[in-house]
Amino acid sequence: MVSVEALKSVCAAEEEARQAISLARQNALEAVEAAQRAGTEAVASTVARAESEIAHLTRAMDHRATESAKELASKTANRQATLRARAGRRLDAAAGLIVERIVNV
Repeated sequence: MVSVEALKSVCAAEEEARQAISLARQNALEAVEAAQRAGTEAVASTVARAESEIAHLTRAMDHRATESAKELASKTANRQATLRARAGRRLDAAAGLIVERIVNV
C-alpha cells in the first residue's frame, strides 16, 4: 500500500505543476499581448514615417514641377519673341515687295 505521506507528496507535486503551468500560460499571454502592442506601435510608427516621407516627396515634386513649368514658360516666351521678331522682319520684307510691285506695275 501507498503511504499517506507519499500521496500528499504526489498531490503537492501535482498542485505545483498546475501552478507552474498556470503561471507559464499567464506569462505567455502577457508576452503575446506585449508583442502585439509593440507590433501595433511599430506599424503605426512606420505608417507615420511613410506618410511624412510621401508628403515631403510630394512637396519636392510639386516644387520641381513648378520650376520646370516656369523654365518651359520662359523658353516658350523667348522662342515666341524670336518668332515674332522674325515674322515682323518678314512682314516688313513682304510689305516692301508688295509696295515695289505696285509701284513698278
